Amino acid sequence: MDFSLIETMRWTPEDGFLRFEQHRRRLVRSADALGFRQPADIEPALKDAVDGDEPLRVRLVMSFRGKIEVTTSPFSLQGDDTVWKIRIGSTKLKSDDPLYRHKTTRREPYEAARAEFPAEAVDEVLLTNERGELCEGTISNLFVEDSEGMLLTPPITSGILPGVLRADLIRERRAKGAVLKPSDLDEAMETGRRIYVGNSLRGLIRAELAG
Repeated sequence: MDFSLIETMRWTPEDGFLRFEQHRRRLVRSADALGFRQPADIEPALKDAVDGDEPLRVRLVMSFRGKIEVTTSPFSLQGDDTVWKIRIGSTKLKSDDPLYRHKTTRREPYEAARAEFPAEAVDEVLLTNERGELCEGTISNLFVEDSEGMLLTPPITSGILPGVLRADLIRERRAKGAVLKPSDLDEAMETGRRIYVGNSLRGLIRAELAG
């Protein structure tokens, strides 16, 4: 295999690893689906990698043979008033490509989408599929508030990576799958309904279409 599996999570000295079990289950499911060797207990490797009294971004990479590498870097959560500028890129995801339903180092479409705009111009770039449906951002899932406050998020059939935060929000009945088009973002902006992007590391972040 010329790619590896990835899980990225947040660690704090107070609470440890956020959503650890959800990340572990996703890694195991992806390993099974893609024919990777099942990982050994990953918790010791993670615990050995963290220390200190500040939050960390923890990145776990697992090879086809089950070898685990863990790296960490300082992490600061955005404030509640943070609003990310987002744009829709021209890069397409294939809705029927099963590989992109797993978090791997094979990230060519996401890197291509991010490269479409200067880094200072946008915080996140959204990708669409061959049907013109919104899929996800380069590092986040997409959520659009409906008229009743439910968060709508593109379904698996649109061709997305089912994020850990997304799964939690659906399980908590705060979000549900729905096909979204670019026009839905315009309508949300016009009617004052909120748009979010988010992942397990960063949580939900308010977003607005950049001009």
